Amino acid sequence: MDDYSLDEFRRRWQEELNEMNDVPFFDIQLPYELAINIFQYLDRKELGRCAQVSKTWKVIAEDEVLWYRLCQQEGHLPDSSISDYSCWKLIFQECRAKEHMLRSNWKNRKGAVSELEHVPDAVLCDVHSHDGVVIAGYTSGDVRVWDTRTWDYVAPFLESEDEEDEPGMQPNVSFVRINSSLAVAAYEDGFLNIWDLRTGKYPVHRFEHDARIQALALSQDDATVATASAFDVVMLSPNEEGYWQIAAEFEVPKLVQYLEIVPETRRYPVVVAAAGDLMYLLKAEDSARTLLYAHGPPVTCLDVSANQVAFGVQGLGWVYEGSKILVYSLEAGRRLLKLGNVLRDFTCVNLSDSPPNLMVSGNMDGRVRIHDLRSGNIALSLSAHQLRVSAVQMDDWKIVSGGEEGLVSVWDYRTNQKLWEVYSGHPVQHISFSSHSLITANVPYQTVMRNADLDSFTTHRRHRGLIRAYEFAVDQLAFQSPLPVCHSSCDAMATHYYDLALAFPYNHV
Repeated sequence: MDDYSLDEFRRRWQEELNEMNDVPFFDIQLPYELAINIFQYLDRKELGRCAQVSKTWKVIAEDEVLWYRLCQQEGHLPDSSISDYSCWKLIFQECRAKEHMLRSNWKNRKGAVSELEHVPDAVLCDVHSHDGVVIAGYTSGDVRVWDTRTWDYVAPFLESEDEEDEPGMQPNVSFVRINSSLAVAAYEDGFLNIWDLRTGKYPVHRFEHDARIQALALSQDDATVATASAFDVVMLSPNEEGYWQIAAEFEVPKLVQYLEIVPETRRYPVVVAAAGDLMYLLKAEDSARTLLYAHGPPVTCLDVSANQVAFGVQGLGWVYEGSKILVYSLEAGRRLLKLGNVLRDFTCVNLSDSPPNLMVSGNMDGRVRIHDLRSGNIALSLSAHQLRVSAVQMDDWKIVSGGEEGLVSVWDYRTNQKLWEVYSGHPVQHISFSSHSLITANVPYQTVMRNADLDSFTTHRRHRGLIRAYEFAVDQLAFQSPLPVCHSSCDAMATHYYDLALAFPYNHV
């Protein structure tokens, strides 16, 4: 039998099996649809074993519906439909192979790292990122955006709406935020610029506060901005015609230090605001102000998910009570858990990015802790930094943390093992990673430089701050090729490669 007739026979044989009504299931006959419903509870290994039982079971075990569901359950191609590919078993295998490669590259520091180009004669003030897109604000008033997903790091400046504002002559940038469609920057003089990344580099809205903006928040999934200035919290969003307006405005009795927008609130935004020892739930729908937490120790850090809020509170001294993290239900408005009770204050907490039933936090004592939200216990405590932990994030197997001393550390928390670390001379203010990339930002506390320092490139480089983008989905030999971001002088290039050699000592650039 030649190859063509053999392939044709196999094709017809499989079609006949797919069209059969009853499937032999031990001593009974089951409809094909019912057999599929049973097999959907099996994992990939169990499906592989079933495929070896008989020809009929092999057809069922390799049904496209089963492997499509496995891909969705494990997070592979979540936005795809079953009709997008013809062999979901092969797609599943390719996704798992890529996942294994990425995990290996993370552990062994294989990939490419680039330093995002700085603004000359300016100091970094704030950094934020979303899905690989990075925004940075500077003391010169400049705001820049990079798309690290394209490897084209020529970052455009986002212009101010005021024609009298010259580049580098605007007030210092206080805060920057970005999501999939919007970029927002708050300035020291109380102004707020909002850009639509899909329409251009000029702001679509400019808002002015009477005083300095103390906190800024941008929704992860829609066009909602929240600001806190003096004793006012303002929510901004576009109307049906696309014109920006004040969606809600609240007055609180104390200055707000922390502000977060609750994700997935659909039409009406909800904001959580921490002001000293007060915690408010602010709803734009009816301008309601709900007091969640009051008249206790001051709040030290804050994060929110779709249905919970977690915040650290100061301790009352080791004789009385230690520092804690309180977890509240946003729907019920009541406390669910009291976690921690440690000597030093919690400085950062990440609830939104953590795996289900887990939460990671950083503390003044330099430790990173994983909290089990089911039992309320500390599942793991790592001595990660010499000074306080300033940023932290975790996924299903690793933790990336940043410290005030300038160290970024990567841990495999399942084995309690530090994988690698990178040092820079400023506190780590921002960390954001996905399965294949990592963004870190070292932002100076001191943003004012003497004029003499501006004349020295080495001095300026030491004071200006640093943003790095790591990509682990590339071949390890990428370190041997020129990095695409460096568009500076020869001295800058030499210093840049020196830093990369320090960051990745086992790979030679």
